[in-house]
Amino acid sequence: MIILSIDSSTPVAGIAVADGERLLGEVMLNTKNTHSEKLMPLIKQLLGELEMTMQDVDVVAAMQGPGSFTGLRIGMATAKGLVQGAGKKLIAVPTLDCLAYNLVHYPGVICPVMNAQKKQVYTALYRSDENGMTRLSDYQAIPAEQLTQELAQLGEDIWFVGDGAAVFADVFERDLGKCCHLADGHQILPRAGTLAMLAAKRAQAGQFDDLFQTELIYIRKSEAEVQWEAKHRQQ
Repeated sequence: MIILSIDSSTPVAGIAVADGERLLGEVMLNTKNTHSEKLMPLIKQLLGELEMTMQDVDVVAAMQGPGSFTGLRIGMATAKGLVQGAGKKLIAVPTLDCLAYNLVHYPGVICPVMNAQKKQVYTALYRSDENGMTRLSDYQAIPAEQLTQELAQLGEDIWFVGDGAAVFADVFERDLGKCCHLADGHQILPRAGTLAMLAAKRAQAGQFDDLFQTELIYIRKSEAEVQWEAKHRQQ
């Protein structure tokens, strides 16, 4: 089963193609270029390098969020457009699940952290064992310092992954000391290849998403929505 995965949930733009759980190719740009201009050319480039077309693809996978509001919408719209136009199946995977899976088989608690601005992170807690990855908490937006206070009570090694790991490294190291571990540079960013692997597992189990019912995971309201509500409360 051929899977095309699309990630634009952060400033990173990523495309990958996998045959089941065998990764065939991956393209990633961490240059903060406009996703609306980059995704389709990257898809065309990668499929061309693999001597494939959309007719060879069975499943299109997209990041479901949280992440950049605009980036998520561009990525999901691109995925849904390809699914509807080419008659393929859709799989949406939460961004935090994909980030955590970058550290699958690591000991201790795995904590993906995405910079949510306003001194907050999008996060959830995971644990990995021989059966795979288990999510231990809900997806949430939380102040970085509050997160570390809660993690300190666990008394375990904590592995941080995601762009928030670099942004709040000083807070994590200060509050957690020797229990704090930061992922290496090649692991810290969301990967379309990881998305493809998780989508492959879902596809093998026949777990596909509805083209018209699948929604993005935002966790909190956008700044535009917050300002609109504040403005109309004052009227």
